Order: sequence, then C-alpha cells, then structure tokens
Amino acid sequence: MSSGQATHRASEDFYEILGVPRNADADAIQRAYRKLARQYHPDVNSDPGAEERFKDLSEAYDVLSDPDTRARYDRFGADFRRMPEGAERWAGAGAGAGAGTRAGAGGPGFRFEGFEGFEGFDFEDLFGGTGGGFFRGRGRAGPVSGADQEAEIEVTLAEAYRGGRRTVSLAGPTGPREVQVTIPPGVTHGQRLRLTGQGGRGRDGGDPGDLYLVVRLAPGPRFRVEGRDVHTDLPLAPWEGVLGTKVAITTPDGEQVTVTVPPGTSTGRKLRLRGKGLPRPARGSRRGDHAGDLYAHARVMVPANPTARETELFRELAEVSSFNPRERS
Repeated sequence: MSSGQATHRASEDFYEILGVPRNADADAIQRAYRKLARQYHPDVNSDPGAEERFKDLSEAYDVLSDPDTRARYDRFGADFRRMPEGAERWAGAGAGAGAGTRAGAGGPGFRFEGFEGFEGFDFEDLFGGTGGGFFRGRGRAGPVSGADQEAEIEVTLAEAYRGGRRTVSLAGPTGPREVQVTIPPGVTHGQRLRLTGQGGRGRDGGDPGDLYLVVRLAPGPRFRVEGRDVHTDLPLAPWEGVLGTKVAITTPDGEQVTVTVPPGTSTGRKLRLRGKGLPRPARGSRRGDHAGDLYAHARVMVPANPTARETELFRELAEVSSFNPRERS
C-alpha cells in the first residue's frame, strides 16, 4: 500500500466506514460514498481529521465498488489483499474427504476443501505469492469502470459572466492533483461541470470515471445573485430621487451601463436592465433559457454632515412642501 493511502482500521470494516449493510448493492454503495465524500472532502471540511476520513472513504469505496475485490474482502476479511484474484471462488468449493482448515490463512472457517496433505504447506507457496501462481488471471469479471467523483469549485461573478480557464488543485487519496477546468460563460450557483475521464481510475481496462465540479459563486460586496438575475444597490441623492437622473454603473464583467432613474423614485424601487445579468449559456441550454437581468435597487441617501447652505435649503423646502411620507395616498 502506498504511503498516501489510508490503512484499514481493524476496529471498523469497509462497510462500516461507508455506513452500508453488507448486502448493499453497487448503487447504494456509490450513493453512500458520494454523500460522505462531499462531507469530508478536505476542500470543504477544515476539520483536522477530515482528510484521513476522506482517505478511508476512498479506500473503502475502491474495494467495495469492484465486484472481484469485494468478493475477496467478503470472504477473507483483512487478509483479502494477500489473496489472488479468483481465490474466493475456490475457497470453500467442494467437499472432499479429509479436508482441513488452514488457520489464519483467511477469514473465519476458511477451508481447503477437497485437497489433502497441505498441513504445514506455506500459504503463499500454494498461490504463488500475491496474485500469481496457481490462480493468476482466473475469475476475472471483465473491465470495471472507474467511479464518478465530485468536488466544489469557487467561481467569481466576473468568471461567471465571461467564462475562463483555470487550474484547480484537488485533494485525493494518493495526494493532491491538478486539473484544467474550462468555465463556460453563464454558469450558475450549483451547476455541475463535467470533466470526462477525470474521475476514479478503471480496472482491467475499464474506462475512468468522470469528475463533476459543483459551482459555488463567491459572494461579493456589491452584487447578489438569484438564478441568472443579478441585484445591486443604487445610492441616490434626495434631489436625484425627486427630479430623476441617469446613473452609470459597472456590471460584474466590467461593462459600463446607464440606469435611468425616473422622477419620484423612492428607496426600494427596482430599476431593471434587461439582459445584463448572467449571460445565457452558449451550449447545452434548454429552450426558454435566456440571459438574466440586472436590478438596481434605489436607496435614497441624505448627507450625514450637510453644509450650512444645504441645511438652509432643506429647511426652506420643509416650509414650502406639503409632502408627508407617512400619509397614505
């Protein structure tokens, strides 16, 4: 076993690590692994023990997702790595007279049935070492595809607008690895980016699994995102709200756009800029998909430290105005 691979804990077997019963099918094992891997992945869990837990989960899934390896583990327990492939089909088969039990060679009750005269014979001599000799290459179930894997990727709002390409470092059971990720314009929070063939390794010529990166839009101080719509606050002076104005604002991708503020605009009014939210995805979009909108939320502000002249003008306005904001129209 390589130094980067977690050792199996004697106090907890692979089924217990994944939290599944021993008769769980392949789908149940994969679901359990994905759920726990998301919880303990070092990229999202800063707990000191999360990385070791993630390694245990990956090792357990590697063993239980392969039908042949799982069969050996079920039959021989912690000694399964010493067993040649196909041994689980031979062990316990037949009922010849004079069969003996080879203590310590396998799981409880492991018997060399149908063979005589093996007392004192070295177990590894019989099988030709680990995986060689008498049973080399027997009992193969054919190519086994690698498992799909999942991780998170944090994307800035500017990247979500423009797209881009980035190198991402991911933790794994054998150490960190780097993958190249193309971020398409218009990605949204929670969207999954598929990297074909970047998941778990296949066995016996099987194709590798896929890697799915779940997009998490990084929070920003100026913009809020809801689906494809983007929201921002638009501070206005009192006279701008009363008289109306035009205000230039910068979208998350750096574009300068002009917002027209109608006369009589109060705090809370939403001013819509159609199509200036997250762009429509270029490929793979469904009918009805469209670019989001940018909403500027008006916030009428007053000067915190007005000059003497400003104070005088506001007092004059208070004397001549009949406006009462507390009076319902």
